Amino acid sequence: MPRPAAAFVLLLLAQAASADTADVDRWVRARAAEHRAYLDQLGSRLTAEGTPLWRERLAGDPALPDFTPPTSLAPLVRAVRDGVVNISAEEGPVDGAVQPRRSLGSGFILSPDGYLVTNNHVIDRAQNIRVTLSDGRELVADVVGHDPATDVALLKVRAPARDLPFTRLGDSDRLQVGDWVVAIGNPFGLDHSVSHGMISAKERVIGMGAFDDFIQTDALINPGNSGGPLFNMRGEVVGVNTAIVSQGQGIGFAVPINMVKDLLPNLQVNGRLARGWLGIVVQEESAAAGEKGALVQTVFKSSPAARAGLEVGDRVTAVNGRPVEGYLQFMRRVAILAPGTSVRLTVVRGGKAQERAVTLGERPVLPGPAPRR
Repeated sequence: MPRPAAAFVLLLLAQAASADTADVDRWVRARAAEHRAYLDQLGSRLTAEGTPLWRERLAGDPALPDFTPPTSLAPLVRAVRDGVVNISAEEGPVDGAVQPRRSLGSGFILSPDGYLVTNNHVIDRAQNIRVTLSDGRELVADVVGHDPATDVALLKVRAPARDLPFTRLGDSDRLQVGDWVVAIGNPFGLDHSVSHGMISAKERVIGMGAFDDFIQTDALINPGNSGGPLFNMRGEVVGVNTAIVSQGQGIGFAVPINMVKDLLPNLQVNGRLARGWLGIVVQEESAAAGEKGALVQTVFKSSPAARAGLEVGDRVTAVNGRPVEGYLQFMRRVAILAPGTSVRLTVVRGGKAQERAVTLGERPVLPGPAPRR
């Protein structure tokens, strides 16, 4: 079977043989021009639409929507680095050792008068805490409150301290997988080291405790980064760098800043995590129902929930306007709030959403096991 191009030439010759000799040249040129135009049109269509195997983007095509490739992060780093501090905590001699044990970590300043955040494990059992600013000043700090369950600690620089550089907090609920982030801290004593990466995952449970709800990032986090800030591209703190996977690289975890914001007033007032209590038992909504939230199974008599009018069968879908995906998330959000906090719950009852204002009580202390005799 002749190839298409050869067949076309044979066709031309056959038709030309039956034509007048004077018209052959003009006729051939016209047919060749038509064929060339057809090939040009086919080639442009393949370039724009690709081939059956792949598609390509033309040079003049519009860029991806809502995406601006980053060029330099230097302006962001310059704007936020002064609010990041290095923390040195001395525990005192342990187990008969002559020299005190020292813990190095990072932190970030919340306010001009010297409140700052770090990890609980950085300052746990510390007798002497020193904070070093980016300009080299060294200040003494005291623990205001700390919580091992969330690994968050609130410190306060001793007076006189005013007009200190501070960071601004963002909204970690708005983070998306793929968002760019910057970590600044004190890895291995290398002060104000900067690394960058992106959000790898959200709401990671890594087995640290009941409040596991970590941001996963591939921004490099090393020993000494603990307690330091994770910034978004607006220069806002969206997480507190906390943990790494030692067996791998590029797998770090940060406490979401929205959890920290809920926790800080509790630590400032109580010095510890005084856990809020509603007085209900909840379960996750059935997956078959296709609805998210926490389903109320039991309402305890005379509890804050009972006084607010919650009923068995209600489905809680938001706490203070923040959506609740499941019962574990709901329990975490309530438990880190201080007793006496007024909470606005969004409840679905009979297919209709309604708001319920609840003032949290304090979680009762359950009696321990009877001593063995």
